[in-house]
Amino acid sequence: MTHQSTSPEQYEPEAQPHLTDGPAGAADPAGSGSAGRRLRAGGSRRRRLLLWTSLVACVGVLVGVGIPVMQHYEIPPFSQRGEPITFDTPAPGGGSGGKNAGDGKPALADSRTQLPTGPAAPWKIEHTLDDGTHIAVVTLKGPKSGYTGKVWVWAPKAYGDPKFARSGFPVLIALPGGPGYNDNYWKDPGLKLEQSITDWYQHGKSKPFLLVMPVLNPGPDDHAHYWDGSDIPGQPKMGTWLTEDVPDLMRQNFRTIRTRDGWGFLGSSSGGFAGLKAVLMHPDQFKAALVSGPDIVPDSPFWKGHEKEQQQNNPLLLAKQLLARKGPDVYLAFQYGTREGTAEIKAIRNFLTVFGNKGPIHTTVNVIQGGRHNAYTYVPAMGNGPIEWISDQLIGPTPSP
Repeated sequence: MTHQSTSPEQYEPEAQPHLTDGPAGAADPAGSGSAGRRLRAGGSRRRRLLLWTSLVACVGVLVGVGIPVMQHYEIPPFSQRGEPITFDTPAPGGGSGGKNAGDGKPALADSRTQLPTGPAAPWKIEHTLDDGTHIAVVTLKGPKSGYTGKVWVWAPKAYGDPKFARSGFPVLIALPGGPGYNDNYWKDPGLKLEQSITDWYQHGKSKPFLLVMPVLNPGPDDHAHYWDGSDIPGQPKMGTWLTEDVPDLMRQNFRTIRTRDGWGFLGSSSGGFAGLKAVLMHPDQFKAALVSGPDIVPDSPFWKGHEKEQQQNNPLLLAKQLLARKGPDVYLAFQYGTREGTAEIKAIRNFLTVFGNKGPIHTTVNVIQGGRHNAYTYVPAMGNGPIEWISDQLIGPTPSP
C-alpha cells in the first residue's frame, strides 16, 4: 500500500495528445500519429507500473500477515521447532555450574539451591510460546528404571531473570491421564497450562514452576493396558522412571531446590493417581501434589498375580501408614467436576473423609461446578485456589541480594 501512495511513477501526469499532430486543426482519433504512439506507450507503462505496485503491495500484506500466522502455528521455515536449546549451563564433569546473569561465570548458589550437575541433555524445541519461552523435548534412557521414553520440559521466563541467577526453582512433575504414551497432553499449548502459570505468577497466585512432563506409560493404553505409574513385577519400572529418573534429569539441567520443599506433582485421572501415590510413597522426596479427577486405587490388569505389590502401591494403605508414622507432612490439593462419574467422585470424597486434614496429611478440594473429566476443565480451575495453595507449600526462587 505504501508504494501505491508514494510512488512518483504512479502520479506522473498523463500525456495528452497534440491535436495539431494530424491534419491541421483535426484530431487523430485512431492515434496513428506520434501522439497516439506516446499515448499507447505511456498507458502500457502505467499499467505495468500499476501491476508491479499492486503485486508488491499484495506480497507485503501476505508477508505481514502470513509470517506471524506461520510462526504462531509453527510452520517451517518460520518456526524454531527441532532446534537445539540449552536452558542452563551444567559444569563440565558435574559439580557446580549454572549461568550467572549471562556473564559466563559459574553462579554462586544460595544455600537451598542445587545448581545443574550435568550432563546436559540434548533438548530440542517442540513449541515456542507467545512470550518467547520454549517447550522442549528429549528422549531419556532412565539409568535407574532402564526405560527409555520422551520427556518434555518448560521453564518460565523468570528462570532467565538475572535476579534469580543464584536461586533454584520449584519443579512440578506433570502427568497426563490415558493414554499417556507416546505423548503428554500438558505440553500442548492449546491447554494453556504454561501460559496460565505465567499469568498466575504475575498476579501473585503461583510460584514460577519448572514443568517436566514425561510419558506416563511405556506403551499404548489399549484394551486397559496401563501401568499405574508403578514398578509392577515383570513390567517396565514406571514408578522408578517417574520418581527417580525424571527428577534426576531436572537436577542435571536446571537450578532446583535441594530439599523436598521444591518438588511436587501435578496430574489428572491416572496421572493424578500416580502423583498422589508418589507423594504418599516418597514423602521424603516430594512434598505436594495437585491432582484432578484422580483414580484412588491401583487397578492395572498387570497387577494380576502380584496382589502384595499392588497393595504397596495403594494410596489408601500408604496414607494409613503415613498417619501411623505421624509424618512427614504432605499437602494434597484435589479437584473434580460435578459432571464426572459418580464412582470416581465417591472415591475422592471417601479418601478426603478418611484422611483429609488428618495428622500429617493436609488437603484442600476444589469442586468444579459443571466440570467434566478433562484437562480443559482442570487447567482454568487450578487458578481458583489450588495452584495458590500448592504454591504456599513449596519454596523458591529467591532474588539475589
